[in-house]
This record gives sequence, structure tokens and C-alpha cells, in this order.
Amino acid sequence: MAQTSIYDRLAQLGIALPEAGAPAAAYVMSAQSGNTVYLSGHIAKKDGKVWAGKLGDTLATGDGKAAARAVAIDLIATLHAHTGDLNRVTRIVKLMSLVNSTLAFTEQHVVTNGASELIVEVFGERGKHARSAFGVAQIPLGACVEIELIAEVA
Repeated sequence: MAQTSIYDRLAQLGIALPEAGAPAAAYVMSAQSGNTVYLSGHIAKKDGKVWAGKLGDTLATGDGKAAARAVAIDLIATLHAHTGDLNRVTRIVKLMSLVNSTLAFTEQHVVTNGASELIVEVFGERGKHARSAFGVAQIPLGACVEIELIAEVA
């Protein structure tokens, strides 16, 4: 039985991939070594602007989860730009999530689910990944969430 195209899944979810972002400093958005692709950290954006805020202060868990989902879409766009064909992805290996949060906020894992759940929805079994979620004091430009991704490609 043939696998469903990643692009068909994106269409079913109503997701149109944005243009892949450009690096903001002296780095690249993606790098490949062998069959492993490393994506640089992507910060949350809303309406084309940095999605700023601090979880547990100016943002609630649900806001953070939506922001993490938005980051996942941007990560998929960068992965598409790197590979030329998302169907070449054989496995999403790992996500690492940084959540701009207060010391009292302890739901970084729930925020990060916004990205993890979408990755699995899009890539199916190939999207099940290892993960880390950290609370941090600040993220560049005051963004609420930053996520990086490691994938394996054929």
C-alpha cells in the first residue's frame, strides 16, 4: 500500500506552506550531514511578525501551543526548501523546544505538543520523534517559542 503524499496531508489539514525563512545572522537555516538534516531554531511568528510574549505572564498555555504549531509549519517549509520534496523525509528524529516562560510556568511540554502533534499529523509514523522541551528566561526578539528539528532523508 502506497504512503500518502506529505503534500496531500498538508492539503487535507488546510496548510499552505509559507516561503522558507532566511537566516538572521551568520548561520544557515538547514545543514545536512549524510542523510541527517539539521534545521536551525525557528521562532514563533504571527501575522508575519515575531510572536512575542512570556508563558505564565502575558501568554497562556493555549497561546503557546498555537505558537508552537505555527513554528512547526515554518519548520516544514524549511525542510521542503532543503529537500525539494518532503516525501524524501524518512523520519523526523528530534525536536528541541525553547519556551520563553516565567519560573513558575511548568507546562513547556504542553506548549511543545503544538508542534509535535502537527508533525505527527503531517508525517504519520515517520513523524514520531524524540523531544526536549525547556523553559528559558528569554528568546531572541522576545519570541515566545523557538524550535529546532532534526530529520532523516532518503
